[in-house]
Amino acid sequence: MTRFVALLRGINVGRAKRVHMAELRKLLEKLGYSTVQTLLNSGNAVFESTGRSPDAHATRIRAALAETLGIEVPVIVKSSKEMAAIAAENPLAAVATDPSRLLVAFTGDSTALRTLAALLPPVKAPDQVALGEQAIYLWCPNGILESRAAKALLGRFAGTATTRNWATVTKITSVLR
Repeated sequence: MTRFVALLRGINVGRAKRVHMAELRKLLEKLGYSTVQTLLNSGNAVFESTGRSPDAHATRIRAALAETLGIEVPVIVKSSKEMAAIAAENPLAAVATDPSRLLVAFTGDSTALRTLAALLPPVKAPDQVALGEQAIYLWCPNGILESRAAKALLGRFAGTATTRNWATVTKITSVLR
């Protein structure tokens, strides 16, 4: 069995697209996933499964969310191996002094990741950006709301990416081990 994490984009932000984590767990269990657990209230679910690729899991979960809960959101799935690599390769982890201001942007594949990186507005100091093999890392020392690049990642690219702060990424990777 392989462990995976499903990252749902844009749920439980404000009043729109509310998904109770208990409902998400039940939905994933009905899909046949095992040892399902959710982390935080922001759409992170860890599960085990055999067979399918991360993209196939993402498509399946996205369809079930729409059909069962009436919620259409992008879903990105990463294997435990992929998440470990994303965490290990973070070149900005050493400079970030506040994990809530270090964003990690996830896409479904490397082509989408490179496209997203090319579309980001220029990053101005003191912000820093780094493109990894499977994620984009953005350090916003003055806060995410003050960063043009962070605003773009959080808003304009909603259909192609989802972000988590470094504190959340480290929690997810610790559960995936």
